[in-house]
Amino acid sequence: HRGNPPLLGFFDPFYFLPTMDPPNRVPNGRFSLCPDGEDWGGIFMPMGSRHGLLLIFHLSRKLLLVSDPFNVDQHRLAVPPGFDLEKAPVSGAVFRAAGDIRHFQVVLVTTETDEQQHTRVIARVYSSETGGWGDCISTPLPSKLPTKSRVDFTIGVLVGHCLYWLLNDRSATSDILDGILEFDLERQILAVKPVPVDIPKKNMCQFQVMRAEGGGLGILFLSNFSAQLWKMETDSDGVASWVLGRTVELDKLLSLNTEEGESLVIQGFAEYNNVVFLRTHTNLFTIQLESLQFKKIFRPNIMTRYHPFESVYAAVVGTGIGGGHDGAELLRNT
Repeated sequence: HRGNPPLLGFFDPFYFLPTMDPPNRVPNGRFSLCPDGEDWGGIFMPMGSRHGLLLIFHLSRKLLLVSDPFNVDQHRLAVPPGFDLEKAPVSGAVFRAAGDIRHFQVVLVTTETDEQQHTRVIARVYSSETGGWGDCISTPLPSKLPTKSRVDFTIGVLVGHCLYWLLNDRSATSDILDGILEFDLERQILAVKPVPVDIPKKNMCQFQVMRAEGGGLGILFLSNFSAQLWKMETDSDGVASWVLGRTVELDKLLSLNTEEGESLVIQGFAEYNNVVFLRTHTNLFTIQLESLQFKKIFRPNIMTRYHPFESVYAAVVGTGIGGGHDGAELLRNT
């Protein structure tokens, strides 16, 4: 394969549902998230997948699970100090360095507030190569943000060499968008970027960080039954600003009956293929944002966040997470 890894299917939230057509369709029951013979009961919080790996926060045991669903292989990481879900929400992401199919890294992000009510975002990076967590990285929240702003549970998205999460105002009556958290993997620094000023900061389920057309940071914003695709551009003076690109009329594309109280909610996003999962009251759709090709999947579970799984899949001997386990082959596309 060349280019982006295919979208094999998605977890709902822990049962894998394949979406590709034969002969490339992953067989039902092929993936498993738990080692055989182990009881992993408790509360889990999926944090997304990347490069053939799935990141899960085991809240009951305060562990991070890095799972290779192909090989039923799993690493368990102790959550470092300062990332306590009882005090502040935590989000994270898993990834492999370019060309490295043996090792992986995990980024955790959260917020902390000092006695003077100054809030900052903190992050730490785990490396399976060293077997430990790196130093704490931090950045203060902009003063215009309320002290109760937090990193939202939306899944982190990798664009270029940066990871992005949405920030919202926890003190509001609903999840209101306040900014975008950027973690530069190359420079190991955090920054908070503004959102487009011309869009209302409504419910978080109407926003999705994404790779913009042509590359760079983008935002998908649902406005009623239209999708606005925004892109951050930098002028000749190095000043970055948001520019509105295309607007897609989803009601016409999906043949929605807008008079019967239908509404659209973002329920998942596949970053490499730029495929968004959109839920109505009665259906779940996937839409490829460049080609606008769409597929109706099934009647949705209203309470579920879908976790797309993109990877190269081949039924041959593979390496697993640690490089020593028979199963399917995982390859990193570059």
